Amino acid sequence: MMEPSPLRGLQRPTQHANAGWGGPPSRQRRERIRSTLLGSDDGEIRCPRMIRLGFSLLPGENPLDFVNSLLIDEGYGSPEELRSALGLPDRPYLCRPSLEPACALSAAPAEVLRQALMLGLCTAQQFDPLRPVIWTLGSLTRVVDLFDAQGFYQ
Repeated sequence: MMEPSPLRGLQRPTQHANAGWGGPPSRQRRERIRSTLLGSDDGEIRCPRMIRLGFSLLPGENPLDFVNSLLIDEGYGSPEELRSALGLPDRPYLCRPSLEPACALSAAPAEVLRQALMLGLCTAQQFDPLRPVIWTLGSLTRVVDLFDAQGFYQ
């Protein structure tokens, strides 16, 4: 008859053979990559910044309520009606969060509605003029830079 194993029920000890990174500790290193092609206007690969979108909000300001009331005040029935009234880019752009807001809610109504329309056509990563306009608190509080990636894919 076999005796029960003394290791049964114990956890396997942690192993540090290659420290989990594929090499001995003397060759391990970590580097943070701090470079981007976005915003490059010259050279072989170009992804220039085209537009900055977003609102400079004061604490407690709700852009969703403000933009919806402005839409009605300007005579539009829905955000979709703005497409034909305002000139929009005709192709998708890449989006990246920006630290600098573009527009105050006290700006000219046409500029506020243009910013809101374009933010409603953005996800966190892409502006797409063919998607439906979606205004949420999240989409209208987003501040993004839009980049033209055509220079990258040529």
